[in-house]
Amino acid sequence: MSAPIPTVVLVHGAFADAASWSGVSTALRSEGIPVLAPPNPLRGLSHDASYLASVIAQIDGPVVLAGHSYGGALITVAGTADNVVGLVYVAAYVLEEGESLGELQGRFPLSPLVSNLKEWSYPGPGGEPAVEVTIQESAFPEIFAADVPEDVTHTLAAAQRPLAAAAFEEKASAAAWRTRPAWAVVAGADRAINPQVERYGAERAGATVVEIEGASHAVALSRPKEVAELIREAVRATR
Repeated sequence: MSAPIPTVVLVHGAFADAASWSGVSTALRSEGIPVLAPPNPLRGLSHDASYLASVIAQIDGPVVLAGHSYGGALITVAGTADNVVGLVYVAAYVLEEGESLGELQGRFPLSPLVSNLKEWSYPGPGGEPAVEVTIQESAFPEIFAADVPEDVTHTLAAAQRPLAAAAFEEKASAAAWRTRPAWAVVAGADRAINPQVERYGAERAGATVVEIEGASHAVALSRPKEVAELIREAVRATR
C-alpha cells in the first residue's frame, strides 16, 4: 500500500485572502494533491495559530503547511501538530520561538510597507477599541504586487483584509521548523517584507531555499507554477 499523499494547507497572509493561492491550488490539484485554503482570521498570532491548529486537527492523514507572509508565522506555531510533516514558507516570516514579527523585521532595514500602513479601529476583546492596519491603497500596487497586472492590483487593494496591529508584537510560542523539514521561496523584489528577512529566517530554519528574482510579495499570485513546484517537492519528500 502506498503512503497517503499529504494534504497541502495553504495559509494566506495579511492584506489578502485565500484567493491569492488560486493559481497554486490549481497547479497542485492538477497533479492529484489534495488542497485546503482556509481563511486566516488576522486577529493576532496566538488566536490565528489556534484557529489554524483546529483546522489541521480535523484533517485525516499527513499535512504539509504552506504559509505566505504573516501566514509563515502561523505555520511556525501551528506546525507542531502531530500530523504536520513539512513546512513551506512563501515570501514569509520564519520566526524563532519567543520572537515577534517586529523583532525579526528589526534585524534588517525596514521595507517600504512600514511607512505606508493605514490604521483603522475595530471592536477588540471586551469591546474595547483596537487597531488594525491595511496598506495605503495608492501604494498597494508597488509594495504588494508590482509584477501583477495593474487592473488586478487595484482590485486587490480595494479588497484588502486588515491585520490586527497587535500581531506585530506577539511572540511565537513554538518553532515547528526545529522538528519538521522546511522549504522556502524568497521573493527577490519583495517590498512588503525585506528579502533579507526572508533569507535570514529560511536559512536559520535550515530550509531548502528557492529565490525567484524579480518576484513581488504577491509571488504566489504572479509566479504560481514556481511556487507550486516547491510545494510539490515538499509533498514528494514527506510522503
